[in-house]
Amino acid sequence: MTVIFENESGRDFGLPLERLAGEILEAAMDYTGCPYEAQVSLLLTGDDEIHRLNYLHRNIDRPTDVLSFPAVDYPSPGVFDFLENQGADAFDPDSGELLLGDIVLSADKIEQQAEAYGHSLKREYAFLITHSLLHLIGYDHETSEEARQMEALQEEILSQMGILR
Repeated sequence: MTVIFENESGRDFGLPLERLAGEILEAAMDYTGCPYEAQVSLLLTGDDEIHRLNYLHRNIDRPTDVLSFPAVDYPSPGVFDFLENQGADAFDPDSGELLLGDIVLSADKIEQQAEAYGHSLKREYAFLITHSLLHLIGYDHETSEEARQMEALQEEILSQMGILR
């Protein structure tokens, strides 16, 4: 797993953020059964920048906790067999890795939500990365059934890593 990590927020929460992101993403990809090595870009920013991006890309005029920008449209969530037909569009030409897309996290929201939910900064950071990774591979939460499925996957992945509430 290659993580292209940028921390423009200047915060580290006392955590090895880049290494932890790689471990979380790797665990999530293993759990979902992805047969490929993969690449993701992760930007840790603040509320002002994520607000700007949320408005620019989703026309929602407020900050959010996480934005996900998938590189590939998945016809079925977490099903990877169609990717061979996508050819070069789905894979990095240099490394051969599956291009998953981009994750943008708000450091401000990580702090606020960890406090509001009464869990650690590590848990909130890990949760949002896991949530976003699932979006990158086609999962969504538009319906109550989709939300239940996505919530269950998030909890299972984080539990396997020992990152509990």
